[in-house]
Amino acid sequence: MVLYEEKTIEDVKDSMWLARERLAEKLASEIILSKNPSQTFRSWRDQFSVSQQDLAQEIGVSPSQLSDYEKGRRKNPSLNLMKRMIEGLIKLDVKRGANTIKKYSMDLQDEAILDMAEFTIGVNPSVFMDVIQGTLQSGTGDDQDDYIRRPILGYSIIDSILGILRFSSLDYMRIYGRSTERALLFTKVAYGRSPMIAVRAHPIKPAMVVYIQPEKVDPLAIKLARLERIPLITTHLSVDDISKRLRKLI
Repeated sequence: MVLYEEKTIEDVKDSMWLARERLAEKLASEIILSKNPSQTFRSWRDQFSVSQQDLAQEIGVSPSQLSDYEKGRRKNPSLNLMKRMIEGLIKLDVKRGANTIKKYSMDLQDEAILDMAEFTIGVNPSVFMDVIQGTLQSGTGDDQDDYIRRPILGYSIIDSILGILRFSSLDYMRIYGRSTERALLFTKVAYGRSPMIAVRAHPIKPAMVVYIQPEKVDPLAIKLARLERIPLITTHLSVDDISKRLRKLI
């Protein structure tokens, strides 16, 4: 649900615009699905530290109208008014430095990282592959050793859809933890193009890329992995199984 209609190409490219949009969607879904929408909205207004008077002035309604709604004296507002109320909270936060948006943006980014850990000592890539029952896709025959050399010092399991949609270039750095010598494991992979394109585009490269239960591995993903000399692995195990197995290596 796009709540901001007046946006330019520059806005779309701006990670702060994306953070605003994601938070607006979160507010809308929580309020609409709540058993007590008026109380849920009041709770969010308090979290934004916005007074009824300031919000009313921002969206062009009377403070008493907002008060009646929050106290249950007025029927739930129309979807159009609800949209304006949510937009008003977001816009006022932006005017005040976007502190609430920044806080919740970090929380939403964390949803894309399903598991993340560091190893006390480097793990041999072949051992790592055995643990996750992985199959090498980016090398065959005599050249396999060229793709399996860098020790694995940690791993990050990433929801590829959320990660690709939500991570800015700075956010992308967070998945590397304390070391870039790590395996990046991606879930919800259809053909595997997008994760490898993201890896290809970023100057810092992981030691290994793993696709968890992919539907298919596109030849382009394999080609990019070979160009970057990064082992591209697939595994049929679930995220839970992988996490449990890798935790034993810590």
